[in-house]
Amino acid sequence: MRMFGRLTLAGCCLLLAGCAGQPLLPCTLETPPLALVPAAAAGIEDGRGRFREIYCAVQRDHGASLPCDRPCEEVVLRLEGEPPPTSKPVSLGQAKGTIRFFLVPGLYNGCIDVSKAFSFARAHVERCGYRTRDLPVSGWSSSSHNAGMIRDGLAAAGLSPGEKAVLVGYSKGVPDILQALVEHPEIVPRVAAVVSIAGVVGGSALTESVDEPYRKMLGKNPLVDCPGGVGDPMASLQRSTRQKWLAQNRLPSSVRYFSLATFAERESISSVLRVTYDRLARIDPRNDSQLIFFDQLIPGSTLLGYVRADHWAVAMPFSQDRVVPVLIDRNEFPREVLLEAVFRFVEESLGP
Repeated sequence: MRMFGRLTLAGCCLLLAGCAGQPLLPCTLETPPLALVPAAAAGIEDGRGRFREIYCAVQRDHGASLPCDRPCEEVVLRLEGEPPPTSKPVSLGQAKGTIRFFLVPGLYNGCIDVSKAFSFARAHVERCGYRTRDLPVSGWSSSSHNAGMIRDGLAAAGLSPGEKAVLVGYSKGVPDILQALVEHPEIVPRVAAVVSIAGVVGGSALTESVDEPYRKMLGKNPLVDCPGGVGDPMASLQRSTRQKWLAQNRLPSSVRYFSLATFAERESISSVLRVTYDRLARIDPRNDSQLIFFDQLIPGSTLLGYVRADHWAVAMPFSQDRVVPVLIDRNEFPREVLLEAVFRFVEESLGP
């Protein structure tokens, strides 16, 4: 069944690309005014120089002892205008213990017998002293429904006085988190920061052209077990939905936000994901097969950087699970180093 689950995941990806002849985005007036501007004009603070320092320090210190090691310059992409290094020392000791990181996964979480997002990387950062916990969400429900699950999960977490909660979202987990902060403001005092890793912040152009029959096939595949889904998860990922939501809702200013984006050259994308990569490349080739690089940044966040990975490789450890369909052939990625670097950057930013 593990192999069937992985093949099903690959099949679902192909279904998302099924209407290849249709325009990716509809010509509609049902949209707020939009502007594609440099990150700084969207209130995004550039933390790329410092993140590169931290990532490279982690990789040089013990990356060789971790899976999928590669030089940091091959992983952390250098876009124009990256700030210079700060030359500050990088702490590589045990975590201070005042932060608890809550991981919120993406679509199909728990629905298919596949690896969990960052499962091996999470074990690594816990050995570094970081406290982590899953925030379970439905793998086939709307972001609004999952926002309530995040609220309930935080309430049950038993945070101690002075302990800071950092919510780390991957893919659809990011809009689930953002909606939780807005729709359930009672959790805001408990949350110090949100981290987006390949997050569906601005939406995915792929989901705009997924017709209703395809939605039903994606949700009711006999090899996919997603019982009790509430709402439409695909609608939560649509570009039109996410842009309207961002236009209508203000994120709590007391929370810090951090964004890490992914994209890669076509040859660095797993074969099964190249169909969707090619579709998005009609808009911009700087995509990870599911999202364009500029749709992954939270407005007003600190930009950590861009890493060379497809949408699955950055988080889903298929290659470490040892049972991988041949079409998921670009999954080797230093997820342990990446997650440790993200946690160390956030820990440093939040301070004692």
